[in-house]
Amino acid sequence: MSQPPEVSRGPVVTPVRVVIALCLVAPFVAMLWVGSYAKTDPAFIGLPFFYWYQMAWVLISTALTGLAYKLWQRDQRARKGGAGR
Repeated sequence: MSQPPEVSRGPVVTPVRVVIALCLVAPFVAMLWVGSYAKTDPAFIGLPFFYWYQMAWVLISTALTGLAYKLWQRDQRARKGGAGR
């Protein structure tokens, strides 16, 4: 008898993967939307808003990328654990 065709496990959209995508896209959107931060006020410790907003996004981007990485690792472990059943 012939074997049944194997089902291809292609990309699957899950809520965790949507969160990962949002974590990775948010810094790009924030930096590309220049009109939201192209101003000088409010100043923070003498720095115009334009500069400290961008520097804050460096830290925020680091945190979001780290979160996305941890979520991706957890998602991959869950997929491998579920594939063996």
